[in-house]
Amino acid sequence: TSLLLMAGITVMVGLCRRVTRRQLRSHQRLCTFLLEMFSTFQICACTSELCLLGNVEPKPHTALTLTYGFTVLHGLTLTGSTCNPCGTLQPMWGGGISVKMGGLKIGAQFVAAVLARVFMHFIWSLEMAEPHFGALSQGCSNPMQTTEMQAFCIELLFSVVFQLTILRVERVNPKYKVHLIALLITMLVYAGGNLTGAIFNPALAFSLHANCFYDKFLSYSLVYWIAPSLGKFLIFHVF
Repeated sequence: TSLLLMAGITVMVGLCRRVTRRQLRSHQRLCTFLLEMFSTFQICACTSELCLLGNVEPKPHTALTLTYGFTVLHGLTLTGSTCNPCGTLQPMWGGGISVKMGGLKIGAQFVAAVLARVFMHFIWSLEMAEPHFGALSQGCSNPMQTTEMQAFCIELLFSVVFQLTILRVERVNPKYKVHLIALLITMLVYAGGNLTGAIFNPALAFSLHANCFYDKFLSYSLVYWIAPSLGKFLIFHVF
């Protein structure tokens, strides 16, 4: 049921992106906003469902296999979208897009994060699959299973590694590129998923753990917003 749900979300987003490109081609800003919003919605919604499957046996093989598979799927179906505020900072800083357009994309990403959370909570309330039972009663699921400083360093390091890899594989054939990125994300999830969730995406972190931001805003904004953004800043000035 969970796999069918994530496949359905992917198909739905694909249709929405296709209609948006056809009908709103002349309205560049609105088209850009909607494409980024739909794409980020797909990643946030599917990742929310994947988090519920983390305890499916055999552990962690099932979760890691699904992570790799759906990361490849996202890479193949969401071409042209960033889906990560930190990734949007790069063309803004380099002058590739205007500050206004970059802000529009980041706004779309956080709107999608909220919509994905609301949508997935509605789906979970229907209790269509066993992992959905009790999903709404978890509150803050507390992905930070280490000290705040260690969590900050982990998310910072993962952000640097991820963003640096993105830059290095820009010229790689797209059909190989998606697999390289998916493999890297899977490795990072395996290495630090039990400590911080290995998110390194501010919009995704907010979608997955909004309750945690409400309860401990300073701690979670430091680890899941500032650390990844600082990682992008370090890449600009060090590498």
